[in-house]
Amino acid sequence: MGELDAVYVLWLRDLKRYLRAKSRVFGSIGMPFFFLAFFSLGFRRVEFPGVEIDYVSFISPGIAAMVVLFTGVFSGVSVVWDRQFGFLREIMVSPASRFSIALGRALGGATTAFVQGLIMVAVSMLIGFRPAGNNLLLFPVLLFLTALTFTSIGIAISTVMRDIHGFQIVVNFFVFPIFFLSGALFPLSELPSFVEALAMLNPLTYSVDALRWSTTGYAFFNPILSIAVIFLSCFLFLLLSSFLFSRTEVE
Repeated sequence: MGELDAVYVLWLRDLKRYLRAKSRVFGSIGMPFFFLAFFSLGFRRVEFPGVEIDYVSFISPGIAAMVVLFTGVFSGVSVVWDRQFGFLREIMVSPASRFSIALGRALGGATTAFVQGLIMVAVSMLIGFRPAGNNLLLFPVLLFLTALTFTSIGIAISTVMRDIHGFQIVVNFFVFPIFFLSGALFPLSELPSFVEALAMLNPLTYSVDALRWSTTGYAFFNPILSIAVIFLSCFLFLLLSSFLFSRTEVE
């Protein structure tokens, strides 16, 4: 089996598992939908200083990023699951390199997270979100790179976990601070200075800002900076997950 064949097969496996599990399609957007619905209704008249868009337009790209974050990171549980049930051992002894295996898993998880993010955007449009501007074509690219970044993080975490329940606890502790520090629900300018400094170390912060800029034209950072951070984060975390995956041991 060639390296590209291995990547394709593992990507296709994850995609088929996603399409066959209808509950995943709806279940993974349940909580983000309630975030979107209740925050957008409760704060629909809120005006933040310096933010020239309505709150629905402000929050919708952030909620799409939330879906990608949660789906991408939690996709790492499939690696823990495969380790427990022996499938991981079978693919580890195949001729494919471990880098190709990690890449295939990352692309599969990123694709499902990307699709979930697009579904969330469609739901947001039913509530009143209207994407506009000259940069809309960048939105799917940025959304997929964000999905690939956090899927890679999920795989990296899964390489050091042996228990599914332990993985879920660790991931919950990890994803919620990342989400709330991303500026998805409120402008970073409203945060205390020391919290804003922490937010600037968060890769999701730049993804949310770039996604918001591509759909509304509003940005807190220079869009070039945000896009550069997205590409760099994606590259570094993909390398990290591949490195850790190559060193993982399968009993």
